[in-house]
Amino acid sequence: MSSDAARFIGAQTAIATPPLVPEIRLHLASEVTPLWQATEAELARNQLPPPYWAFAWAGGQALARHVLDHPALVAGRAALDFGAGSGLVAIAAAKAGARHVTATEIDSFAIAAIALNAALNDVQVAIEAGDAIDRADPPWDIVLVGDMCYEQPLAGRLAAWLRQLTQTGVTVLLGDPGRAYLPKSGLTEIACYRVPTPLDLEDRTERETRIWHLLPD
Repeated sequence: MSSDAARFIGAQTAIATPPLVPEIRLHLASEVTPLWQATEAELARNQLPPPYWAFAWAGGQALARHVLDHPALVAGRAALDFGAGSGLVAIAAAKAGARHVTATEIDSFAIAAIALNAALNDVQVAIEAGDAIDRADPPWDIVLVGDMCYEQPLAGRLAAWLRQLTQTGVTVLLGDPGRAYLPKSGLTEIACYRVPTPLDLEDRTERETRIWHLLPD
């Protein structure tokens, strides 16, 4: 973990609990605009994505809640939190008894945030940097995807890879609050949550967020 990234996260966030998952503490930004401004220089210099890691997005909150309430989904299994952001879903899987938990991220600040948040919650999460899509022979039994269907072409690439995983027996669950690029078919709804959301992140104070089981073709 970069010490510079860790110091930045400590300076720009506060320890708080997501509304739907009060059991888990995270380094979160209390306001959107100041953090975005603070990262502008870093974004330009290092071509980093925006600081999605500093917020508990609706899809991740719902998926984390579902995993904690249904620990049999992950207990004794190897779990992946894809595009983990803050690491919220990975931490939930670890708390629910997963045998091994991996979080993948492309953002070096997110990687630092996941490490800090895992330590804050006293759980073990293996962190992998880079794009896991199309990885051959993935070692996971279950893949958890929170709020990743917000833009193309990422959502298209991700959906195709996830469907391949389901054909090998991997369980794939998605938490989604109605993003535009959620797959239109091959999904079974297994739960629905109402997640409080701040207006500076979303266009409403609450999002109805569904947990989907992705089915093989």
